[in-house]
Amino acid sequence: MVKILVVNAGRSSLKYKLYEMPEEEVICSGIAERIGHEDAIFRLKFNGDSIKTILPIKDHTKAVELLLDALIVHRVINNFSDIKAVGHRVVQGGKYFSHSVFFDDDTIDKVESLIELAPLHNGPHLIGVRAFKSILPHIPNVATFDTAFHRSMAEVDAIFPIPYELTQEFDIRRYGAHGTSHQYLDQEGRKLIPDVEHPRIITCHIGSGASIAAIKDGKCVATSMGLTPLGGIMMGTRTGDIDPSVVYFLCKKLNKSIDEVYEILNKKSGLLGVSGVSNDSRDVLKAMENGNPRALLADALFNRRIADYIGQYFVRLGGADLIIFSAGIGENSAYFRSRVIEEIGPALGVKIDETINESSRGVSVLLSTPDSKVKVALIPTDEEVMIARDTYNLISK
Repeated sequence: MVKILVVNAGRSSLKYKLYEMPEEEVICSGIAERIGHEDAIFRLKFNGDSIKTILPIKDHTKAVELLLDALIVHRVINNFSDIKAVGHRVVQGGKYFSHSVFFDDDTIDKVESLIELAPLHNGPHLIGVRAFKSILPHIPNVATFDTAFHRSMAEVDAIFPIPYELTQEFDIRRYGAHGTSHQYLDQEGRKLIPDVEHPRIITCHIGSGASIAAIKDGKCVATSMGLTPLGGIMMGTRTGDIDPSVVYFLCKKLNKSIDEVYEILNKKSGLLGVSGVSNDSRDVLKAMENGNPRALLADALFNRRIADYIGQYFVRLGGADLIIFSAGIGENSAYFRSRVIEEIGPALGVKIDETINESSRGVSVLLSTPDSKVKVALIPTDEEVMIARDTYNLISK
């Protein structure tokens, strides 16, 4: 048995889970929040107990020290050498990585060079890995990339119709995101259709950030997010795909810079921008129940954009054997799942059992009726266990 620590470093947070591998048993989990503040929060869940401490956490290095000290104090581990490796989530791997790798100096340099493609993520990831390397210098660190799973896309599915010289010079292409989640969902989904020799699966990772992938024989064929997480379907605060001339038009009309308009598209659009209520679908739903017309429009647009992508990928795959809903909204909103199925059902012959759908939240279950032409499932995603698997496999070679 081997203990693997999985971490996800954000701008002001550090999420973690400690696994016993290869059993994939979660020993403990937690998060350091509000890093950089005097009233930061450190949480640890272990043996059914939940511990919360409010204290100053100066930076990510201090957060890592707190985490490791807590593991010793609460006797989760006997000493630091019990941890055999640390697996890190990295959002953007660019053209460099199609699988998980050790976080050596070359990997650090390449991840750093990609910060402009994921400024809110890659920078904090590096802060996290450097903190672990300074405190646990003899323990290997592994990078697992959100974009790696999508590297199997053919060039025709990955590039944009801009001058090809620019594509090559600046490596402009569809990198996608949530790849670790889509890969996990595909692996779990195939267990539901064991008799299908060449499975065609459409995975819908729908949270505040959201993406859809078309997967055939375990390989990603197409995905909705683009060069950055701004592309694809409508999200909590992001536009998803829009006419590029909207950017030019808004710059002129509002007398704003590209950066200022980019901020609007990233942080003030999507469900928030259309509804004028919130980026949280639950708040939008409450507003809809009160008859808010903008909330009703936002909901209709959100579901329509998702349905359009599912239809597109149905064609791209030459049909589909399974459609999977997952992530925050996909796992927890029966209303959302029902609305999307209403959109695609007549064209694709997809039906779900509304009784099962209404009673299912955050559990793996088949939602489709026996006469549905495509199976539909709810599968909670587990990106952390995928990172733990990759880390364990790398150190076991």
